[in-house]
Amino acid sequence: MALTPSTMLPLGTALPFAAITAELEAGHARQVSGEPLQPQTLAQGPLLVLFICAHCPFVKHVEPEITRLQADFASRAAHGPAEPQPTLALLAISSNSTATHPQDGPEGLRAQAERQGWRFPYLYDGRQALARAFRAACTPDPFLFAPAADGVSRLVYRGQFDASRPGNDSPLDGRDIRAAIAAVLAGEPVAAEQRPAIGCNIKWHPGEEPEWAR
Repeated sequence: MALTPSTMLPLGTALPFAAITAELEAGHARQVSGEPLQPQTLAQGPLLVLFICAHCPFVKHVEPEITRLQADFASRAAHGPAEPQPTLALLAISSNSTATHPQDGPEGLRAQAERQGWRFPYLYDGRQALARAFRAACTPDPFLFAPAADGVSRLVYRGQFDASRPGNDSPLDGRDIRAAIAAVLAGEPVAAEQRPAIGCNIKWHPGEEPEWAR
């Protein structure tokens, strides 16, 4: 296990919508669990993209908080009050190579989602093109996008859930990412000071590591 920080993709980067749709249409990326993904809706509101996997201890550590985020933000439309509220869409992606980590294949991801009660779409990025499009580096690696004034969904937060790590005493409360989500839903700017996520490195196909993973 290589302890790896996120690349901290520049804030304001546009959601790589074309890459997502192209990989899905070509069958290189496929949904393994969750409610049916409607790609055309991804850029219409706040979107939290999570690069995760089934085996990583850093992902296992934050699984309860991911479940709480789903309950607290992504379920408002279904379970909240009658008055419409801004909601958050969640999209999980696993890009680990099954050549080296078969436990992160579709069956392992599906079992993970079922254990946690995750209803959001979970994609298996078989060609690792989505990880490259986001410059993802680790698991977990969160990216929060929101529609900007120009109508484009742009990156407003990337980095850690909170200061908690496996084995330390910091509370797993999603403090950092929740503050960013709350700001987006309130129509307020997200604080620019953001700390990188830390986790296992994405397991690239042997010999196909991107330049930021070398």
